[in-house]
Amino acid sequence: MDHLPDLIQACLQHDRIAQRKLYDRYKKPMYSLAYRMTGDFDTAQDVLQEAFIDMFRHLSDFRGEATFGRWFKTIVIRKAYRHIENRKLWSTEIPEELVSDTGYAGVEAAHLEKALLSLPEGCRTVFLMIEVEGYSHREVAEVLGVTEGTSKSQLHAAKQKLRKLLQSPALLS
Repeated sequence: MDHLPDLIQACLQHDRIAQRKLYDRYKKPMYSLAYRMTGDFDTAQDVLQEAFIDMFRHLSDFRGEATFGRWFKTIVIRKAYRHIENRKLWSTEIPEELVSDTGYAGVEAAHLEKALLSLPEGCRTVFLMIEVEGYSHREVAEVLGVTEGTSKSQLHAAKQKLRKLLQSPALLS
């Protein structure tokens, strides 16, 4: 019963084994996402737990308009964003894959980390969602409750500021 639609149907019937399989399938990638957004192991664990609770609670709302993983990622991002807004936490360590995934290969991870952390929160969130997680501006707008125009301008501002910061290391000192 590892076929996802069957697994989801079994979860809707409160099958604990199916729920465990779904949890095991998604815990690592969703934890990684929560950690990238919050930058804190404990907060990421809280986000993950809350996201799984919400996912199981609202599983009947999943309509298949997007992939299940994409639908669940949206839940995780919303939870992480709320934690960030509440606690104003951001990463103190940028995972190495972020450097290569965002096209900033050749830039020292520590330098990129400082540059990302210096971005305003809105720019940083939009940058991570689009450049790292692959969301569209429409999806970012829906998740964050902003307009697509706001998402586009936040990404543009983030890229401009990052470019400037990465070209002039003295700005990060």
